[in-house]
Amino acid sequence: MTIRQILQQFWGYTTFRPMQEDVVNAVLARQDALVLMPTGGGKSICFQVPTLAMKGVCIVVTPLIALMKDQVEQLRKRGIPAAAIYSGMHYREIDSTLDNCIYGNTKFLYVSPERLRTEIVIERVKQMTVCLLAVDEAHCISAWGYDFRPPYLQIAEFRQLTPDTPIIALTASATPDVQTDIVDKLALRDPQIFRQTFARPNLSYSAVLEEHKEARLLRVLQNVPGCAIIYVRSRRQTQQVAQWLVRQGISADFYHAGLTTQQRTDKQDAWIQDRTRVMVATNAFGMGIDKPDVRVVVHLDVPDSLEAYYQEAGRGGRDGQKAYAVMLYTPNDLESLRYRTEQLYQPVEMLRRVYQALANYMAVPVGGGEFNSYDFDMGVFTNTFNLPPQETHYALKQLQLEGFIQLNENYFHPSRLAIVLDNRQLYEFQVMNPRFDSFLKLLLRIYGGELFTDFLTISESTLARTFLMNQPEIENLLQQLHERNVVIYEKQKDKPQLTFLTPRYDAPSLPINVAELNRRKELALRKVQAATIYTEHPTQCRTRLLQAYFGEKPGEACGICDNCLKKKKQAENVSSAVRKQVHDYVALANGPGVSPKQLAHYFAQTDADALARTVKQMLAEEEIRYTKSGNLTLNLE
Repeated sequence: MTIRQILQQFWGYTTFRPMQEDVVNAVLARQDALVLMPTGGGKSICFQVPTLAMKGVCIVVTPLIALMKDQVEQLRKRGIPAAAIYSGMHYREIDSTLDNCIYGNTKFLYVSPERLRTEIVIERVKQMTVCLLAVDEAHCISAWGYDFRPPYLQIAEFRQLTPDTPIIALTASATPDVQTDIVDKLALRDPQIFRQTFARPNLSYSAVLEEHKEARLLRVLQNVPGCAIIYVRSRRQTQQVAQWLVRQGISADFYHAGLTTQQRTDKQDAWIQDRTRVMVATNAFGMGIDKPDVRVVVHLDVPDSLEAYYQEAGRGGRDGQKAYAVMLYTPNDLESLRYRTEQLYQPVEMLRRVYQALANYMAVPVGGGEFNSYDFDMGVFTNTFNLPPQETHYALKQLQLEGFIQLNENYFHPSRLAIVLDNRQLYEFQVMNPRFDSFLKLLLRIYGGELFTDFLTISESTLARTFLMNQPEIENLLQQLHERNVVIYEKQKDKPQLTFLTPRYDAPSLPINVAELNRRKELALRKVQAATIYTEHPTQCRTRLLQAYFGEKPGEACGICDNCLKKKKQAENVSSAVRKQVHDYVALANGPGVSPKQLAHYFAQTDADALARTVKQMLAEEEIRYTKSGNLTLNLE
């Protein structure tokens, strides 16, 4: 089959979107390629169509399990054999999946970058006919990017298993530095680079300084009919905002990574099928979801970077129809963003202190512990060594980024707690249920009033020691309160584990690349600064700001963002005032009329372009006319 026949048979399209066919032909010519295509531009087709035209399997590297599963399901629905390997699968299941790739029963194998290093994958890939290596979310390979993931750095080495296989790297958002880094880190060979413009002519961007965000959000949803996504920063906010919208009579639901797989699937399906109009979500929602008719995307917080914002906002208007991307912010939001970013990068002294504490906690001697895994309880750890929890969390993430330790996924999903009731309702519950009274009082004493406003990470083992109870008793109390709708209790599914990836160092000799850490912090703060400039800019076209940030030469002003519309309104106001003044001046000199030179002299303090446009419009509408002598006079006919 030709590539157009493949497109027609499996996707039902008769033509490719702009640039897709060029990319497909480059892949078929076995050339390496870097594809920069906005969210919703059809990146997947760029590697899926040519794979179906070639013999062998395409290995797709992607960072998110949810995205992986969704892509596999979509391909299978089209009758295309696809599979995925991800954490939590049984060895036999992985074994069977890889066998199917070897013996030609699978066309697409989706894997996370971490899996490329496992022995079973390495050995089986050597036996496969791999026709293409597709690297999705390729910006993750770059430390210059906004979502750096060190395991992506292993991809170039993995390619050596099938050195003649071409690579296609795909991303929706990459600055020039990141583009260069992708080519370098993936060791792309003389790659063809395909860039689509970052301009979205149907998407109206706006950033609104607004203290009363909920009221403004309601007005936006009332004025813009159709499907919507609302992005917030915390899981707690997703539920709060969704419930508030429902009380206002708007169909809404919430979505975040803490929900079960089935819950996420059910909510996502209801939204895609228009049974739910508005999805309030963290940034866990949206990637890989194919819904072209989203009419408005609202951010109630300033995103960490313009890359993240561009991707999330870009989920609106994929059908080419008018859509809106609205950011609501306060000055405090921008200050908080900078503070959070600075907290992410702990000083070297803190890294060494935490590393030494880890070694003591696990009883790992200097020179030992390489690839050994240990159960890790964050609450017990910080209490034992008198470490501040938040700073310790960020230090652990930095030690992982430096390659000294590996925290399994369960570490990033600890138990969490939030109080659902307000103060009055909680007091009434305590009066009616005295056996919970002392427990709730102590919870509030430990965690404070923040439990009423947000989910807080908790450690059941720490609570058990504080309350002089055993851990199962604490878990039982929390579960009972959850069932009575007093709290939301999200229990950690499995014990987190920590692995030493190198022989244990003596902490003072830990080889930390201080210059690299400082560079990363500086880069993150520059991204915050860029997001701040974009958000607060009072005049510049939003699309042109985004184009400049991504290294694209800015084109014409979009004409539909808030700043462009503001300029247009100002111009209309100026034009209206100038028109009245011109009319009055010409009326006073009626008879011989006014020469263009006299008019220009009289309006010397007025913008010349505004004056010229006004006179041209008045002539076109026959409000004024030229006399035979070339003067301007009122048209009294």
